[in-house]
Amino acid sequence: MPSFEEQLEELERVVEQLERGDLTLEDSVSLFERGVTLSNACKTQLSAAESRIQVLLHPSDRGTVQVEELSLAVADEDDESKDAESHKAGVA
Repeated sequence: MPSFEEQLEELERVVEQLERGDLTLEDSVSLFERGVTLSNACKTQLSAAESRIQVLLHPSDRGTVQVEELSLAVADEDDESKDAESHKAGVA
């Protein structure tokens, strides 16, 4: 499995190619699909990494360091669908 960095680099190349606008419609659609796949893979890897992050807390009254798991809210699929729809509307 490619690393996060490798997938992100490929995603950046995909975006650059799409932004040039010199592809056929079919090639653009295929490349866009690849970009969505890469984006989802990166999101999955980021989510997994975030769940492993720990936060160091420095309580002022005790002077010791405590370790606590960091919990981050992840956008639900409804929010992602709305974002995709609003992006499509803006592009059209």
